[in-house]
Amino acid sequence: MASVFLVLVTFLLSLNYSQQLQSSNSQTLLRIQQLLNFPSSLRSWKNSTDFCNTDSNSSLTVVCYEDTITQLHIIGEGKSQTLSKNFSIDSFVTTLVKLPSLKVLTLVSLGIWGPLPGKIARLSSLEIVNMSSNHLYGSIPIELSSLSNLQTLILDNNMFSGVLPIWIDLLSGLTVLSLKNNLFNGTLPNSVSNLDNLRVLSLSHNKFYGVVPDLSHLRNLQVLELDDNAFGPQFPKLGHKLVTIVLRNNMFRSGIPADVSSYYQLRRFDISSNTFIGPFQTALLSLPSIAYINISQNKLTGMLFENVSCNSELEVVDLSSNLLTGSLPKCLVSNSSDRTVSYARNCLETTNQNQQPPPFCHTEALAVGVLPERKKQKQVSKVVLTLGIVGGTLGGVAVFLLILFIVRRGKSRSKTKKNPPTRLISENAASGYTSKLLSDARYISQTKKFGALGLPNYKSFSLEEIEAATNNFDTASFIGEDSYGEMYKGQLKNGSFVVIRCIKMKKRYSTQNFMQHMELISKLRHCHLVSALGHCFECSLEDSSVSRIFLVFEYIPNGTLRSWTSDGHTGKSLNWTQRIGAAIGVAKGIQFLHTGIVPGVYSNKLKIEDVLLDHNLVAKIRSYNLPLLSNIGKVRRGNSSNGFKHSSINKSGKHEDKCDIYDFGVILLEIILGRTIKTTNDAEAFKELLQASLGADEDARRSIVDQAIRKACLEQSLKTMMEICVRCLIKEPAERPSIEDVLWNLQFAAQVQDAWRGDSQSSEGSPGSPQRTAFR
Repeated sequence: MASVFLVLVTFLLSLNYSQQLQSSNSQTLLRIQQLLNFPSSLRSWKNSTDFCNTDSNSSLTVVCYEDTITQLHIIGEGKSQTLSKNFSIDSFVTTLVKLPSLKVLTLVSLGIWGPLPGKIARLSSLEIVNMSSNHLYGSIPIELSSLSNLQTLILDNNMFSGVLPIWIDLLSGLTVLSLKNNLFNGTLPNSVSNLDNLRVLSLSHNKFYGVVPDLSHLRNLQVLELDDNAFGPQFPKLGHKLVTIVLRNNMFRSGIPADVSSYYQLRRFDISSNTFIGPFQTALLSLPSIAYINISQNKLTGMLFENVSCNSELEVVDLSSNLLTGSLPKCLVSNSSDRTVSYARNCLETTNQNQQPPPFCHTEALAVGVLPERKKQKQVSKVVLTLGIVGGTLGGVAVFLLILFIVRRGKSRSKTKKNPPTRLISENAASGYTSKLLSDARYISQTKKFGALGLPNYKSFSLEEIEAATNNFDTASFIGEDSYGEMYKGQLKNGSFVVIRCIKMKKRYSTQNFMQHMELISKLRHCHLVSALGHCFECSLEDSSVSRIFLVFEYIPNGTLRSWTSDGHTGKSLNWTQRIGAAIGVAKGIQFLHTGIVPGVYSNKLKIEDVLLDHNLVAKIRSYNLPLLSNIGKVRRGNSSNGFKHSSINKSGKHEDKCDIYDFGVILLEIILGRTIKTTNDAEAFKELLQASLGADEDARRSIVDQAIRKACLEQSLKTMMEICVRCLIKEPAERPSIEDVLWNLQFAAQVQDAWRGDSQSSEGSPGSPQRTAFR
């Protein structure tokens, strides 16, 4: 009896809850009706309306599941006038989010105006959002990045502006992105190419410009609409499943790639009103699915033939205003009323549709750099003839100089028969320093404790040791090259691996010129620097000048820090505690470079690829401003920029330490977000993303974090890391924090995280087994 009573009570409570839920949904929908000023599509709604059981029509649909509203479609009559001045989009969205189970939201042509509030992301179950044909403006709120279930986002025919957010690929499930007829500008972020599920990308009628990112990895992309922008100049790289390609009215001026003729699903192809050059590929006319081709108003060339075949389903072909010659294909001359063919203003052999005289197309082709085939052959033959004459002349001179060289060399050998052409001069950089040298360099106490680093004493290597370590510089030992020279992986006699940097000298310097540099390099030892183990000078016998310098560094086995974030694509990733530890390690390395030696080492142009992880995943900076390299390669160092400009640093060197603070901020960005940052513009965009997230709620913050550590980081720890990162990226150098301030915040973030986890691991990292060649 008691069990029956319990079941009855449970049933009554659930019934009461269901009635309350229905009442709550009803009140919410009636409030939406009021806020939208009672549009005609909602006039039938009353207090007594059973919203979950109303009939649907083209302008109104309400779908429920278990008495909760999951779909809401409201469509007005055309793009109506804006709602009254009393309308508040903030109040409207606040009401809307009271339908927490909403998966599909369609609000079209309702006169809604104002900036889209970020709180709409509280509808965390949203899968489809269509708010087209309203009067929304401003940028897309960052909070939308937390909508992990979102598959379709349509915001056509509004007044949205600004750039397409760089975080767009956080919406990893997105299949449709349509932003037509807005005021968006700027270039498309490379992150668009990470939307693996994207099927429709429609950005028509905006103010976008620049190169279209590589979209060839979007294997599911079927519709690409970029018309009426300023994209260009290269034809975009695309996958082969495209059904629709519309590039009309942009600034493209390249040729059409040959592989377009293999897009067997292509149905609509419109590249009109650009400046495309090169040959028109007639194979497009016979693609099995093609129905619409418009290449008008370009500079496309080529000869057409009558026997070219066409797909029988072709409905529209517009070849007008190009530089085509030859005969119009018979398949396009059909009298069928189902096909529209335009070919005016070419140089075709027909009297129809106002053709240009043949010389016009040849002249215009030459003007845009497209040579007819015969002229190309003639030009090539002239070039070959000219090269033959020049080559013969130079050959005669070379033979004469060779004979003269052999005669002189024979004389010189008789004088120096017993002496080798070069000799090795070994200098001990660890002893015999002048008082001036010692007064120029002061080191903090920890640098004297070389034993604590587990490194052998700095030494001068012989050339024989260097050659033996690299197997006489075998190509198998070669691991890379930068603006200063080649790098080899070697193995010393004691079995330890090293990296040997070979620097070829273009100017004549004596060993004395370099001894002070060797002294400085020998003392640049720190647990967070890839430290030098020694050096070797190879000198010319004739004038004792240094011809090559070999710098021997410790070998770091676990690759770059970037390879341990999600964007590294290696399948391995550091956890949040280890990432903070790596950041602390880099900061300590920078602190040593700035304050551990006088004069300090600044402007190190640090990148995340310059941070390596040892066998314990301890971070070590491998590329810093070595005094030797900065001295012999001042011009070249300027060319080996990391892509980040520091124009605010003046010539007097004021705030030179803040260059490294900015670069460290970029490294922090990549550690937090797990994304590759290549330019200052990327860094600025991501900084703004972080800054906006700091003012948003916790879910929005976590949504932009590297997914590998998104759930593991404590809120206070994450927020501290984000705050110090944003401060490091301040444009004004004087306002950036000191390295000591940076370290304090990082250590605080580590302590908070460790205290929460009860983790006994050190924030300097934890053991890791993967082995990978470093110094790449």
